[in-house]
Amino acid sequence: MRNNFLIQSVKYGAVGVINTLLTIITIWMIMYFVFRPEGGGKISSLALSISNTAGYIVGLINSYVCNRLWTFKSKNKWKPEAVRFVVAFLICFAIQLALVNILYKYIVMDGFHLHFFCFDYAVSAAGICQLAGIVVYTILNFMVNKYFTFK
Repeated sequence: MRNNFLIQSVKYGAVGVINTLLTIITIWMIMYFVFRPEGGGKISSLALSISNTAGYIVGLINSYVCNRLWTFKSKNKWKPEAVRFVVAFLICFAIQLALVNILYKYIVMDGFHLHFFCFDYAVSAAGICQLAGIVVYTILNFMVNKYFTFK
């Protein structure tokens, strides 16, 4: 039992890394290319939420397929399981989206610059808040999926 939990945790983590990359790339591309304010100012809460939602939808699709087939090796009927997966997603997503918006509104922080090889990338306060939301979402979503969706 304990070994199975560990194996599933590691697999979920691997899927989570891919999902996180897909989600973050989608969020940041939308924030950068669609909602980028002139002069590098703050984006609106609506733009933050739209970017976040689009990123999580991309991650949701990948997550369901990979976790159903590989992590939990589910043999359950896919339709009711997919409904439970979406319900779990919506609950976890709502919590993390609220967290992202609360952090962005009430926590005063500056972004920072990353220099990686020949690339210089500015990480905004909005990006930092999105990362915090992803961490909370990932932990909560694993537990809900393990004990509710793919039980």
